[in-house]
Amino acid sequence: MAKKRIACLISGRGSNFKAILEETNRGKINGEIVLVISDNPEAEGLLYARESGIPHMEFSQSEGESRSRYFERIFLQLEECAVDLICLAGFMKVLSPNIVRRYRNKILNIHPALLPSFPGENAQGQAVEYGVKISGCTVHFVDEGVDTGPIILQEAVAVLDGDTEGELSERILEKEHVIYPLAVKLFCDDTIAVEGRTVRILKKTDLR
Repeated sequence: MAKKRIACLISGRGSNFKAILEETNRGKINGEIVLVISDNPEAEGLLYARESGIPHMEFSQSEGESRSRYFERIFLQLEECAVDLICLAGFMKVLSPNIVRRYRNKILNIHPALLPSFPGENAQGQAVEYGVKISGCTVHFVDEGVDTGPIILQEAVAVLDGDTEGELSERILEKEHVIYPLAVKLFCDDTIAVEGRTVRILKKTDLR
């Protein structure tokens, strides 16, 4: 089976991009990261991509540039690289509808909460503020909504008495670095089937 061509979109340190790259380098994922895109020229993840020898590009939205034109430039780059899978790894912009349509069920995102609870920004802070006892993280396909696509994997994390947003965030991030590469592996092994809102995993596996 040919390796899947993966693009990672980042805005900051790109820790989930690094976690996915580590597993591809170990040969645990039947895929290759062929492109890293960032909307932030100062993103730490861009430096890591450069040091790792991965093609990388920075797409800043210029003053007066429309959202549709901005994402058209990204769309053309994704097409040029013939990517099979897009992984949003801390990318802070909502993708344009044309990219979502073109790559339907081929865009993954990781969210630091157990969706459908606490979608959108500051999910960890929302969980602490609400006083829930269990939070966690979710890998899901991206659709036209915000954190509303079909759920692939979830991992629970206990919210401890006295937790700060930062403390909870760090424990959730540890789980993100486990389940996001696993979801990528499942996709690259063609072991995911989407039936409406339900995602079926056709063959159980792990990264050991």
